[in-house]
Amino acid sequence: MRTTTAPHAGAPETVAELIARQWGDHRPGLKHGADGPTGPTGATVLSRHRAAAASAARAALLADLLPPGAEPHVGVLLDNTPEFPFWLGAAALAGAAVAGINPTRRGPELARDILHTDCRILVTEPVHLPLLRGLDLPGVRILVTGTEEYEALLVPYAAAKPGEATVRPPGPGSRLLLYFTSGSTGAPKAAICSQGRLAAAGHSLARSFSVTPDDVHYICMPLFHGNAVIADWLPALCAGAPVALRRRFSASAFLDDVRAYGATYFTYVGRAVQYLLATEPRPDDRAHALRLGFGTEAGAVDAARFAERFGVRLVEGYGATEGGASVQRVPGTPPGALGRAGAGDDLAVIDPETGRECPAAVFDARGRLLNGDEAIGELVNRGRSLFEGYWRNPDAEAARTRDGWYWTGDLFFRDPEGFLYFAGRTDDRLRVDSENLAAAVIENVLARWEAVAAVAVYAVPDEVAGDQVMAALALREGASFDPEAFTAFLAAQPDLGTKMAPRYVRILDAMPVTATNKVHRVALRRAGFTCPDPVWHRTPAGYRPLGPEDLAALLAVYGAQGRQNLLTR
Repeated sequence: MRTTTAPHAGAPETVAELIARQWGDHRPGLKHGADGPTGPTGATVLSRHRAAAASAARAALLADLLPPGAEPHVGVLLDNTPEFPFWLGAAALAGAAVAGINPTRRGPELARDILHTDCRILVTEPVHLPLLRGLDLPGVRILVTGTEEYEALLVPYAAAKPGEATVRPPGPGSRLLLYFTSGSTGAPKAAICSQGRLAAAGHSLARSFSVTPDDVHYICMPLFHGNAVIADWLPALCAGAPVALRRRFSASAFLDDVRAYGATYFTYVGRAVQYLLATEPRPDDRAHALRLGFGTEAGAVDAARFAERFGVRLVEGYGATEGGASVQRVPGTPPGALGRAGAGDDLAVIDPETGRECPAAVFDARGRLLNGDEAIGELVNRGRSLFEGYWRNPDAEAARTRDGWYWTGDLFFRDPEGFLYFAGRTDDRLRVDSENLAAAVIENVLARWEAVAAVAVYAVPDEVAGDQVMAALALREGASFDPEAFTAFLAAQPDLGTKMAPRYVRILDAMPVTATNKVHRVALRRAGFTCPDPVWHRTPAGYRPLGPEDLAALLAVYGAQGRQNLLTR
């Protein structure tokens, strides 16, 4: 998420200023601990002053621990504990940057994320130490929060104040975040976010949603993801509102949490809204202080259900940590649309093969898209862009900004009035439950299975939001698909992330190819799981054939969600 609106006159221009402004402010700043092991308990409340003091102490520690000449980057491999915002604040005060490390990554891929971002210090916690076991991380010092050694390290810096210790003087152009996003090059790319852009985003969102110190921002999405930091933590910081932390998202504990914290605002990504709607209805579903949820991929149908059941309005937005384009909801936005181009953006839906703008969408009387083949293209920003680049990845930067435009890598269509509708990811990108995945990474894992001769991975639309992983497998001569053996193989792969396992597996005799002998991904994606070849789908009991009854039930869900038109894109 992001915004292009500049902060109003007199507003702090850096996140460091926002952190320092908390000094001496003894109003509530951070709440945590209500998500106890047996349900909500008494929350611990830290003042804004104590939160600033904690960040100042860590900034001073960072300044002393960072080797001379090293990039001022700190890897943070934590759940949503108080240490995460403390280190965000520390990096801001010290003129350093935080690289959010995704704990769903595994093995060499996890090590690559840490080393690629030049992190000489990695902050983690005991629960994540098994992820680091056996990894080769030369020159990286690991700090383990919650240990006696860690607390002892902080003791000499207990009296530090904001601004006393810096690695580099913080300014609006100082990079603060290196947040990973996936793309067509396979390995995740670290998007650069400066203090000035982040402060402006926080101020704009705080104004848009009328955030005041009386609000409480509930952070249940992971802080290693840009959504939680940019759309939840920052607007609270700008408006002087406290934040409440949930270590990891829990649908069953959501309402109890927001009541215990007095939460008024939350953000969501991916299927979080669907998980909440799947919980058992309760008589007190509306007994809370929540007034707003802000996020992506809830879908118009489920947003309406959420409002009806919980009495909370959901506002859908579109943007990216990269800052290249945004879509803002405006009055009159039709159901299913995200809105229009944000201020300063010149957004167009472009056919990437021809470079021409796609024609407007045509709908039938039921609102179904009739001309998806020609109307769906890649969303491109032809105007000014706030994109600040990828860390040490010039090829990816060039691909993103080719021909002087910013190419989002996302598929959209536009109605005749100019409203934009999200239609998925480009060919080799998948977004599964709010996580961007690269097809090539999953293909490399599946290719290890001894029964496979060729493999292609691609996205098929999820029934509700985002994508699901589908794999086409051409088997070796004489081999057959053994679902139990395939499941065991997947479980044994140390670098298969938790969201990479295929939801659908298509078994075919030979992989379709283009005239240049490249895998014909367009044909595979268009056929999806309605192809004539055998298709297996993953269930809680393992992979089983997708029979006619299963397919009919699945298509009915797509129809109920208004997403059936996406199955033939």
